[in-house]
Amino acid sequence: MQVALVTVGDEILAGDTVNTNAAWLGRELAERGVDVERTTVVPDRVEDIAGVVRDYHTGYDAVIVTGGLGPTHDDVTMEGVAAAFDRDVVESEEALRWLEEDGYSRDDLTEGTGDVPEGARVLPNREGVAPGCVVEDCYVLPGVPDEMKRMFEDVDEEFAGEVRHVAVVEADEPESALLDRLRELRERFPVTVGSYPGDSVSVKIQGTDAEAVEEAAAWLDERVE
Repeated sequence: MQVALVTVGDEILAGDTVNTNAAWLGRELAERGVDVERTTVVPDRVEDIAGVVRDYHTGYDAVIVTGGLGPTHDDVTMEGVAAAFDRDVVESEEALRWLEEDGYSRDDLTEGTGDVPEGARVLPNREGVAPGCVVEDCYVLPGVPDEMKRMFEDVDEEFAGEVRHVAVVEADEPESALLDRLRELRERFPVTVGSYPGDSVSVKIQGTDAEAVEEAAAWLDERVE
């Protein structure tokens, strides 16, 4: 399964907020064997949201959009997603009914709180107010991290792939000095390899065959300082 992530928010593009949602979703999806092929940040503009969702909808099995939910002037994600699928934004009776059951009065809710693209499957916000939704293969989640994580729990079983096994080998050598050994590692074993320099070089070995990953890690560990 291949997925694209879209984060909505001027504050992320300006550097005022760190995009922790994409990092968290990337880890969660990877643990389920799902390939995250794209992570994109777009501003709070309907046309930008619609354009990237429309493009990714045709290229990937699912799109996850986070941020920009709610009734304020810059919360335009629902409108952008609706435009991507040529749908209207409508008031969801299901969302309003759920909010009432959660203790909110319709009269006290800001206009637009329960709006979703027409025909969408509503996702209750169990940590906040503004609902999320699913439109075809596009999952729309809140930007507030606690709300996003809780809502993802309600749909996480809809994301699945072939689980990968991971091993990490630390090498106290320059990354450039490891190139020949990493190339031989890929030739010998059915694994993928990534190297990440820091105080030492962390070599991340991944594969769907647990035994092959273990053997590859042991082989490399014997050949690095």
